[in-house]
Amino acid sequence: MTAPNSAERKTCWDARDHLWKCLDDNDDNVASCQRFQSEFEAKCPAQWVKYFTKRRDFLKYKEKMQTEGFTPAEGPQGAS
Repeated sequence: MTAPNSAERKTCWDARDHLWKCLDDNDDNVASCQRFQSEFEAKCPAQWVKYFTKRRDFLKYKEKMQTEGFTPAEGPQGAS
């Protein structure tokens, strides 16, 4: 596989941005954004789709940690 050229990269990024906007507008309901998901997968290399999907998950997790903070799980209490 050859690397995407400038126009192909822009097309991929635009498809990603449309999908992410749809997901944001629909509370991450993938079913509501199936058209954008299909377009994203068609316009981007598979490895990029995988990377951007993980990236979005990480960014959402990071945002949650920054706004809500970290709450440790309940564990054993007292000294060992």
